[in-house]
Amino acid sequence: MFAKPMTTGLVGSLLLVSAAFAEPPTVSQSSLQGDWRASKIVGLGVYNDSNQDVGSISDLITDKSGNIKAAILSVGGFLGMGSRLIAVPFDKIKFVNEPVAYTDTASGPNTGGARPRPPGVTTGTAAPAIKPNPWVPDHAVFNATKDDLKAMPEFKYAAD
Repeated sequence: MFAKPMTTGLVGSLLLVSAAFAEPPTVSQSSLQGDWRASKIVGLGVYNDSNQDVGSISDLITDKSGNIKAAILSVGGFLGMGSRLIAVPFDKIKFVNEPVAYTDTASGPNTGGARPRPPGVTTGTAAPAIKPNPWVPDHAVFNATKDDLKAMPEFKYAAD
């Protein structure tokens, strides 16, 4: 007489307990190999196709689904003074794992926008080998000249 309700209650309890102890969905580290940390993308140097330093990534804008739509670049200025923000479509930015190639014409403290050589590296010699960080690209490339960037409209965050 009580066997059927007891069995039903016991089975129901077991189902609830097994659901409570079920593991939440996780992502294995091996499935993330080759992916980059978003926190390391912000601050990444941006160069054009001529290896000229044109700015850095200041922010990333996502849609409500989490897809990155735009990168906010900090461009112009000197040592952070006088720089301004511009928004560029995220799909127009390339990420590169290899270091920026040093230009042979760059010399002295004023390199004309080309990435300066590290101390002790002369024209025609390779930079010391540094193990790349697999969680962050070396730099980003956005194909625009400094004049092109100056002509782009300034990005301003709307007030909340």
